[in-house]
Amino acid sequence: MKNIFKKLAVLAVATPMLTGCIEETFPTNGVTTEQVADSSKSLESIVKGMPAYMKKWHVWSTNAFDFGYPSVFIALNLMTNDMIQPYNGYQHFMYWQEVTISIDPGYLLSQINWYYLNFQVKAANEVIGMLPNPESDEQIKFLAEALTYRSATYLDMARIYEFLPNETVSAINSAGNDVTGLTVPYVTPDMTSDQLSNNPRLPHEEMMKNLVADLTRAEELFKSTSSARESKVFPDLAVVYGLLARAYMWDENYAKAAEYARLAINTGSQYRPLTETEWLDKANGFNNSSFDSWMWAIQYESNDDPVTTGQSSNWASFMCSETNIGYNGQYGTNMMIDAALYSSIDDSDWRKLSWKAPAGSFLSGQEPYISSAKGATLMDYTSIKFRPGNGSVSDRATAFAVALPLMRIEEMYLIEAEATAHSNPTEGKKLLENFMKQYRYDTYACLATDSEGVVDECFKQKRIEFWGENIIFFDYKRLNKGVTRAYDGSNWPAAAQYNTNGRPGWMNLPFVDYEGNFNKGVEGYLNPAVGDKFDPA
Repeated sequence: MKNIFKKLAVLAVATPMLTGCIEETFPTNGVTTEQVADSSKSLESIVKGMPAYMKKWHVWSTNAFDFGYPSVFIALNLMTNDMIQPYNGYQHFMYWQEVTISIDPGYLLSQINWYYLNFQVKAANEVIGMLPNPESDEQIKFLAEALTYRSATYLDMARIYEFLPNETVSAINSAGNDVTGLTVPYVTPDMTSDQLSNNPRLPHEEMMKNLVADLTRAEELFKSTSSARESKVFPDLAVVYGLLARAYMWDENYAKAAEYARLAINTGSQYRPLTETEWLDKANGFNNSSFDSWMWAIQYESNDDPVTTGQSSNWASFMCSETNIGYNGQYGTNMMIDAALYSSIDDSDWRKLSWKAPAGSFLSGQEPYISSAKGATLMDYTSIKFRPGNGSVSDRATAFAVALPLMRIEEMYLIEAEATAHSNPTEGKKLLENFMKQYRYDTYACLATDSEGVVDECFKQKRIEFWGENIIFFDYKRLNKGVTRAYDGSNWPAAAQYNTNGRPGWMNLPFVDYEGNFNKGVEGYLNPAVGDKFDPA
């Protein structure tokens, strides 16, 4: 099976398409701009297309790993040191875990991610372009939401594709150009065809200016409207502050990051960290956005194609181990935590119960399984963090119709602690200990006293807190953290046992080479290939 999928994934892209320049019209079920201008109902439908596109199924292929933003989350997690997909014949994400040639610019996988993310931007631009002068409260809210969606996507794209120094892959690409610090092309609805066809990758500083400008405008719009969001699949003002905190962390402007993280906490007074009971809830744990911790979410519905189709190409299929259906529950592709990371978690920390304890260890037998019989079949270190919908293990329409978090309030507390520790380790340590003792376990103590040590401890707590979520890849890359997958007792597949000094070169993801054919602004400025450049230790 591994070889079959390898052959499938290395097929070069055969059909040209525009990506960063995005000249295609985003599908709107036949609704035109003119019709939208005359119909608030049509505009509302276009707005709802933004969260709908986040869970878009089979964007550019019929592969099991092609299911929108959630599949990007899984791929990025498997490129860190923290999450592992074992090999049993159904390892659909092994290309990212092993960093094979399949993810390089001329191949299908680079096309899927690049295509998907650019068209997620397009979904937001459709709304932005239709509201040059919003008038009603509802229109103001729609524009604020669209600007927030676009900024969130571009922030992720910038952090994924920005080339940063590393020990293995040179910043000088095959065209002889240095691409250090380059992010992605930035597209707005008012750009002309000439601008779109010659739209270069923005340097870090210019991308940051765009993100801050758009998020600041979204902040002002949210403040000026009394129209409430429909559900947590749409962002609110606190989410805007959260994204600004993330952006300033990426920019290493830590004072600003701490400021906006605190604004997010104070503005979102309705948000509070998960309790032990909520975290370990067998029916609703990490599948239900109604918890006060969740600020923003993706929601699968029972009638969504990824849920109803027999292929099981969706988030819960890969991330929920306790079902009897899907790739994880039925075929045993149990997503696992790195053994060394698991061992570093204090036994008093109830979050450690999110993974199956090795037989004979202190917590073995204490895990809160939906079914102890199913739990007995799981491999050591398998995650039970993400529960199937309503705890259902066999009914697809229930088990796979889950929510997954795009932002939780806990991230803001940990951003504030780390950002503060860069300049004031004593205060950063205090913030970290206050959060951990109040919301996680009261015997916690941070032993570090210097800035580097406190930052490292914040990084460790984020690895535990946000395992499997779309967070930690970006911290590895920003903090220049290496991976250590080869060690005594490692549970990584042998072919993926890489050790690096500093950030892995593969975290500067390549994007599809066809972009240069249609957007002359990036021609000669693609990221270097990273596939098959790393040898297992």
